[in-house]
Amino acid sequence: MPRTMQTGSFRWMKSINKSIILNVIREKGPIPRAEIAKVTQLTPPTVTNIVGELLDAGIVVESDLGESTGGRKPILLRINASAFSVIGVYAGVDKIRAMSADLDGNLEGEAEVPIPPNPDRSFYIRSIIDTIHQLAAPIHHSGRPLLGIGVGMSGWVDHEQGISLSCPSLNLRNIPLRDLLEREFSVPVEVENGVRTLAMGESWFGEGREIADFICVHIGNEVNAAFVKEHSLVYSPSFTAGELGHTTVDIEGPLCGCGNRGCLEVFGSSVAMVRRAQEGLDQGVISSLNHHEGPLSERVLFEAAREGDEFARAVLVDTGRYLGIGLANIVNLFNPRRIILCGDLISEVPYVLHSLQETVEQRALATPVADVTIVPAGLGRNGGPMGAVTLVLMKLFQPQH
Repeated sequence: MPRTMQTGSFRWMKSINKSIILNVIREKGPIPRAEIAKVTQLTPPTVTNIVGELLDAGIVVESDLGESTGGRKPILLRINASAFSVIGVYAGVDKIRAMSADLDGNLEGEAEVPIPPNPDRSFYIRSIIDTIHQLAAPIHHSGRPLLGIGVGMSGWVDHEQGISLSCPSLNLRNIPLRDLLEREFSVPVEVENGVRTLAMGESWFGEGREIADFICVHIGNEVNAAFVKEHSLVYSPSFTAGELGHTTVDIEGPLCGCGNRGCLEVFGSSVAMVRRAQEGLDQGVISSLNHHEGPLSERVLFEAAREGDEFARAVLVDTGRYLGIGLANIVNLFNPRRIILCGDLISEVPYVLHSLQETVEQRALATPVADVTIVPAGLGRNGGPMGAVTLVLMKLFQPQH
């Protein structure tokens, strides 16, 4: 157990210099003190004093000796990643997924709790807490400190206060998640909007690692985007930036839950895709889906498409076309270098992605479309909880201005 750091707390590390030094050791370690001073432009005594505190806390350890440049071989420093744990939670509409990891993002444990339709507020909060307890218990028994918990939550989130402002898909509002979880677990908690959580996971561990600016788009029951500039999230005053699903693609289109007609979400979401397929079946389309027992779902559509059902494939291609229209607008507006796509609609079957990419190439302006690459997320189904882990790592390693 570290001598000077309370279990579950890293608030003492909010000094900018400490965060800068920690991040340099994380990115460039094993590294000697002299090189840290050169990279950070901090004075050698400042580096020595801060490194001493980090060594006492146990979060940094001395590693092998480095190459000599004429005198004694320097002592190298590295992050003591495996000695600490963090927990990341992705609170979705139909399930809550969580993982524990070390400070390098290596998976230690996983947990999942299903959510029934239309859960009430107390049940949903209790489900989040129970999921975290499944992972916190073995961490506690191991004796490793739990440094923090990150939560990615569907809907609008005030990340500064840690409040889930509105989750329309669950009809839940104003949940003070940070306060509730900090009281329950006595560790710092970070709460963020779901797609922004995904974006940070991709920035640290996925397709955004080598690029400073990109746009992350999540396609599921909703269609949302997050904007990353210089490795940091871009926010708006009311925390609603990125509502790509509520941009209009057809003014005479179906009614959207937001009250407008023809939003991208009523054409390009998984819910819209299933609805469009069901309408086709009701009108007598010939398909293997006519013989399916039980309610139609995106999984059923995916499987039918894999087995060669032309109608199922056409529905997926149409979905990609609608999404491509929305992304072509993004390309023309922001001229991004990369768009990272998250969600089962992208990762499960190729038809949506191929149709989407073709539509963007056809509809976006030639100059910006030549600059952009559109790629599936690198983290797959672990993107949500891994992104939530990243929320904690960001607070630990990135300078807090």
